[in-house]
Amino acid sequence: MAKYFELTDFKWINKPDNFNISGNNLTIDPKSETDLWQRTYYGFRNDNAPMFVTEIEGDFTFTVKAAFDYKNQYDQCGIVLYDNNENWVKVSVEQENETFARLGSVVTKSGYSDWATTDIGAEVYEMWYCLSRRGQDYYIEYSTDGKLFKQMRMLHFPGTEARVGVYACSPVKAGFKATFSEFKFEDCRWQSHK
Repeated sequence: MAKYFELTDFKWINKPDNFNISGNNLTIDPKSETDLWQRTYYGFRNDNAPMFVTEIEGDFTFTVKAAFDYKNQYDQCGIVLYDNNENWVKVSVEQENETFARLGSVVTKSGYSDWATTDIGAEVYEMWYCLSRRGQDYYIEYSTDGKLFKQMRMLHFPGTEARVGVYACSPVKAGFKATFSEFKFEDCRWQSHK
């Protein structure tokens, strides 16, 4: 049966100056020059994005809705799976320009990030994300309506305990707000291949 976590079950990594918790809704107003990225291509290392996570063991499915009104290039918000500054996963919509945004995922292992994206319309202002774990394997899905979920990525991420939650950042300039709602953990619904 689905469990709607209380936000009191979550803890901050890089607690932001400006945020609001109302019931089971969280709004983050990230500062300028906040980001999650490690080394690849650009060379820089940044691990200062506000993350709101909870620890969970065993197999699970985590679903959350993100609503946003991006202001600047690279503004982003979504879900995060975080071990340490050199090993983490993020999934989000990232603002690019007035025409399109990028729905993507980044897997960072041993201090190097990758980036897999697909372009979507810049008029998208909300997205549902679903992260499922089976053993040490993860399955990531997205949805524009919270009902029909589509596959984004499958990956391996070692560890028996996961810090899972949401993040938001403004790599260039502050000004946008990300609102997260419908936090839900449930038994893993990613079917075994066997």
